[in-house]
Amino acid sequence: MPSILIIGCGSIGERHLRCFQHTGRCTVAAVETREELRQAMQQRYGVACHSSLEAALALGGWDAAVICTPAPLHLPMMQVLLARGLHVLVEKPLAVDLDEVPAARAALAQYPRYVAVAYVYHLMPWVAAARDFIVTGGLGTVLHATVTAGQHFPTFRPAYREIYYARHDQGGGAVQDALTHLVNAMEWLIGPCTQVYCDGGHQMLEGVTVEDTVNVAARHGMAMVSYAMNQFQAPNETFILLHGTEGSLAIEGHRQRWGVLRRGEAEWTWYTVSPLERDELFIRQAHAFLDGMEGQPSPLCTFEEAVQTLRFNRAALQSMSEGVPVTLSQAS
Repeated sequence: MPSILIIGCGSIGERHLRCFQHTGRCTVAAVETREELRQAMQQRYGVACHSSLEAALALGGWDAAVICTPAPLHLPMMQVLLARGLHVLVEKPLAVDLDEVPAARAALAQYPRYVAVAYVYHLMPWVAAARDFIVTGGLGTVLHATVTAGQHFPTFRPAYREIYYARHDQGGGAVQDALTHLVNAMEWLIGPCTQVYCDGGHQMLEGVTVEDTVNVAARHGMAMVSYAMNQFQAPNETFILLHGTEGSLAIEGHRQRWGVLRRGEAEWTWYTVSPLERDELFIRQAHAFLDGMEGQPSPLCTFEEAVQTLRFNRAALQSMSEGVPVTLSQAS
């Protein structure tokens, strides 16, 4: 049974710990530098919880690690873990800039292991089914899409003022925290973003100055795509609408369904999955990562797909700062 090391036990780290443990396919331990939180994890889940990554690695015996630290540490830590022979699941965003990408890519080539990035939309059945329809030609060529989403962020992350979210250099703000999920999902559905014009700003969230509201006009190759999201609205809703040469496709995340209206039809055909609790998506993600470790097919976001979404993040922040469209560079 493989051994999984969860690095960082904040909100998302604890969820990974709990969900990998739930699979019954691995043993789990953790790394947490904060003593109070370290003791809480040990008591709550009955796992060993080490005070530093160095101490945990000195023990040896790990097969894989899940990196749940602040984003600037992701790629340097990934390189250390690969050199130790571990498979790696990295939380999103992959990083806050592209500086470490070449070194991380070289480490992956030198120490080939399974590496995935935790963009959880890949595990949503309603998104995966819609993608199958698109990639098999059901919509023809996608030419236009809109994404509208938002939630009351303080309800879901009450401590947002004190965590990474408050600082861009730690992976915070709406672009790197929430919009990045939607962009990664859209790139998975129709291909990479190639140009972005981003208007974003701080509209409402108290105690921070980073953007909480974003409007984006983007190009994904031939497709024109608009994104609109905020992090203070009352409903927790996500709408994705795609229009192609053969019809239209809708994804309603909050209703856990997708639908198709083919050209010439009068009514939508909807496909709804059984309701999933939030942990279930992360349990599916844990299973998918364990499958990938075993060499089985896995839908998880790849390293290069996450690099592409990182390019979008950087371009969107640049566009927001300079007020101009930015063409995404493929250099890194």
